[in-house]
Amino acid sequence: MGCVIGSAVASTLGIAHHSFSAQYDAKQPITVKGWVTKLEWTNPHTYFYLDVADNNDQVSSWAFEMGAPIVLQRMGWTPRSLKVGDEVEVDGYLARDGSPLVNASSVLVLGTGERLQAMTAPPTN
Repeated sequence: MGCVIGSAVASTLGIAHHSFSAQYDAKQPITVKGWVTKLEWTNPHTYFYLDVADNNDQVSSWAFEMGAPIVLQRMGWTPRSLKVGDEVEVDGYLARDGSPLVNASSVLVLGTGERLQAMTAPPTN
């Protein structure tokens, strides 16, 4: 019985988790600058959202995925590292489908100059 439950949990986790290359393109690095609007410090991935203005001052919402909270904490993050209203510059990799979704590799908080790493290793494709 324990093996069946363990297998069910493992298969569910495998479905819920995705590889970097399935969703993001390592050949499409991007830098995005904007203002934090929302934070989701949850498992299995932490997300934050920015309002980003283009060259015509049109604002769009972007989503940024990072690792699990425990991984980010080991890299120096806390749930208060970013706050709604912070202006940040994010380096990362664009979603394969071109949507405003980025896998963040580092975040520079412009108000403090603090740069936080968000990726433990560069992606490989």
